[in-house]
Amino acid sequence: MSPSIPVLIYHHINSHSGDTVTVTPDVFTDQMNFLAQAGYSTLSIDDLMNILRKGQKVSNKAVLITFDDGWLDNYLNAVPVLKKLRFKASFFIITGRVDAASNSRNRAVYDIPVHEVAKAFIRQGDAARVVLDWDTIRRVEENPFFRFYSHTVSHPRCAELSNNDLLDELSESKRRIESELGRPCPYLCWPYGSFTDNTIEAAKQSGYTGIFTTLEGFCDPVSDPLRIQRVEVMNSLEWMQDRLGLI
Repeated sequence: MSPSIPVLIYHHINSHSGDTVTVTPDVFTDQMNFLAQAGYSTLSIDDLMNILRKGQKVSNKAVLITFDDGWLDNYLNAVPVLKKLRFKASFFIITGRVDAASNSRNRAVYDIPVHEVAKAFIRQGDAARVVLDWDTIRRVEENPFFRFYSHTVSHPRCAELSNNDLLDELSESKRRIESELGRPCPYLCWPYGSFTDNTIEAAKQSGYTGIFTTLEGFCDPVSDPLRIQRVEVMNSLEWMQDRLGLI
């Protein structure tokens, strides 16, 4: 039997223990060190696609690390740990928010707030306080182990959009990433995990060849590259050890 591949979902990496979709820096560091010590190799999305589409062999212990939404705390608290371990990671960004952060006259302040306050900053025009900007993203991508892909323009529930609005969200986010980063953007992650067969067809029409969901489960070499399952990471080292079957 071919080994399964956990595709991990992170959002915030900050000190607000107990906040929604948040893993604290200490726990994140422990989780990454655990993966390294357990002998896991990290995959890029290109690596995963080569496994799914070309049948390339996969290590018995391989993992793909993903971050959703493009929060500034990913850069501050996750990227240094990943760099130290030479781990690969993929980030799905909301291009409208990145544009807003890049165009803001307010300097980023590194007192990362809780999730709901972070969203309020975005609504009131202070995205640069909580969201990555294009200059920072380009700086992160100087390391070939890190790549940024589409999470739409405005983070809507895509299954509820009209076809025209959906195509605008998908094609414009792809165009912005390709324009700013100077390379193709073939991969997409659905906001809120909201998708249907029709949204997948629209994504294919927009040029995406790999699509990530929030459907719970591991990936394997026969998984559908347009419906990739993932695992939402909890703020616990013991949870990760148990979920990966290593305790």
